[in-house]
Amino acid sequence: MQPPARTPHCAAIIVAAGSARRMGIDKLAWPLHGVPVLRRTLDAFLASNSIHSIVVVCPPERWGLLGGGFPKPVVRADGGSERHESVAGGLAAVDPAADFVAVHDGARPLVSPEDIDACVAAAVEFRAASLARRATETMKRSDGTGFCTGSVDRENLWCMETPQVCETLLLEQACQTVGERGLHMTDEVSALQEIGVRVKFIESRHPNLKITTPADLALAGALMK
Repeated sequence: MQPPARTPHCAAIIVAAGSARRMGIDKLAWPLHGVPVLRRTLDAFLASNSIHSIVVVCPPERWGLLGGGFPKPVVRADGGSERHESVAGGLAAVDPAADFVAVHDGARPLVSPEDIDACVAAAVEFRAASLARRATETMKRSDGTGFCTGSVDRENLWCMETPQVCETLLLEQACQTVGERGLHMTDEVSALQEIGVRVKFIESRHPNLKITTPADLALAGALMK
């Protein structure tokens, strides 16, 4: 009789190292129904059944927003000026037992634990997966001066979200490759593509907007109601 298969260990890296001050405030500190945005984000991963440990990549002053009372191991790591540097900093602090890593934007506080679990399950099956939503709007392309030059077929077109989950070794290799090639990557899917990894898209079933403007804060608050 074979022993039962071990449940894969998945760690999360919450990237919150940027200045986040385009709005004149630290959006990650904004109280969303009385709780800082960054703590809302962390709480979703604390509630996820698939996440075993968490690294928050942020400066010390932002770490203070999180308070305490964590039911899982949560540690802080320093970030860098580029996203892949911040992710690499998070990777260096990840539990060595982690088979998979889920990278998530700190400014996406509405991600649901159920969507996190679905994305991790897909990564376990396919090696790499990302939450995403299908493009539903009419898509247009413009020239350099903002005038329309034509339409973009939205069939099989997706808007990327996070978390983006993959085997830990794959993410380490992708971060190293991006650094060596001097590439500017805005997400982990792009980095994984650089090393030839196919990424499975998992359609998010709950709102998962990224807060970048004051309107986003208002929308997030309304959605929570």
